[in-house]
Amino acid sequence: MSLTYDVINPANESVVTTVALLNLEQTDAVIAQASKAFESWRTIAPGDRARLLRRFSEVVSAHREELAQIEITNAGHTRGNALWEADNVANTLMYFAAAPERLFGRQIPVPGGIDITFKEPLGVVGIIVPWNFPMPIAGWGFAPALAAGNTVVIKPAEYTPLSAIRLAELALEAGIPEGVFNVLPGKGSIVGNRFVTHPLVRKVVFTGSTSVGKSIMAGCADQVKRVTLELGGKSSNIIFADADIAKAAAGAPGAVFDNAGQDCCARSRILVQKSAFDSFMEHFEIAVKKFRVEDPNLATADMGPLISKKQFNAVESFLDEPVAFTGTAPSGPGYWMPPTVLLPKNTQSRSWREEIFGPVVSVMTFDDESEAITMANDSEYGLSGSIWTRDIGRALRVSRGVETGALSVNSNSSVRFWTPFGGYKQSGLGRELGPDALDSFTEVKNVFISQD
Repeated sequence: MSLTYDVINPANESVVTTVALLNLEQTDAVIAQASKAFESWRTIAPGDRARLLRRFSEVVSAHREELAQIEITNAGHTRGNALWEADNVANTLMYFAAAPERLFGRQIPVPGGIDITFKEPLGVVGIIVPWNFPMPIAGWGFAPALAAGNTVVIKPAEYTPLSAIRLAELALEAGIPEGVFNVLPGKGSIVGNRFVTHPLVRKVVFTGSTSVGKSIMAGCADQVKRVTLELGGKSSNIIFADADIAKAAAGAPGAVFDNAGQDCCARSRILVQKSAFDSFMEHFEIAVKKFRVEDPNLATADMGPLISKKQFNAVESFLDEPVAFTGTAPSGPGYWMPPTVLLPKNTQSRSWREEIFGPVVSVMTFDDESEAITMANDSEYGLSGSIWTRDIGRALRVSRGVETGALSVNSNSSVRFWTPFGGYKQSGLGRELGPDALDSFTEVKNVFISQD
């Protein structure tokens, strides 16, 4: 019996299309194809591989409007976000297109000969992509993997397979050889699990929940399989009294409500110094009420719907705590929820400790720098965060003190394709993007050549 999945538009609950899901035998066949393609892909001259990746980037750019529309329809992303996401795939490919000719080894001084190192590809890399940012997160995996000479098998989330399927078509159009870039729509229990258990898959890249990430890590241990994990987050937005309060408040909605809060980097804990609390909340309420939740096709939309009824229900369960104020959202069909600001009673409140993954933020106060760092670090997560202060010394001290993988001072930016991205503690393992990414897609081989 063939498996299928009806892809739903979360803005109106209509069926977009039906996608065939792979079974175990089909999954194994694609993995075998990717392993066979690896034999030739790894030997392509570095300059030729670089040219193919540049061409892939150019083809993605040429189809940015189409890819963006897929994400608007499939994932409910706003038009502005979806265009950025298509551009991010193209930019990430272009960045890593420079890597094949720069995968440098080293010459290490030794007695009696020459010692050199090589960076060599792993083989087939399995990439398991979440539904919240289907295009860019896929790109963060496949771009450095391909650049390093690996082939890839990609399992998109069941909710959002359409952009990955289209990217596979565009890869072929760009000249990427058959079998090098493969997309396998399917259930996590079948396709994703097979990436973990199949001996020809030499590495798994997973972005998703911490609980699933732990099970993948445990499964990969059986074969000592390499793994990169980008998991949950509960990031802090720390606002000191000496900051530009109006600017910090104006940026706070986008830092947590972007993509309807379905973002591991969402600054879902706002820490405000007590003396600035009233001023911040006054500005913040104005900003939240201005935040436009509407049809994601509109250029004016700041936020679209949640991805599914299941996610809507999960987020709604957090709304039993004191509410400071809310924004607005459409009524009728679709998984719409207004941006909501909570005032939890203490740091043990559920909204303060758990990842909500929806348009809900909690606000609490702190007394001084030391307490701010302690509160920020009182979490099993450590992915991202922001610090707002005009004091450079304080910015440096707090940046060094907060246990998180990516921080912004006086801004809310988390991701740049040319800088490392990843988490501390239970937010993940390894680093994606930037110059560090290639290390996790290569093995270092050491070769000693005797002079005798």
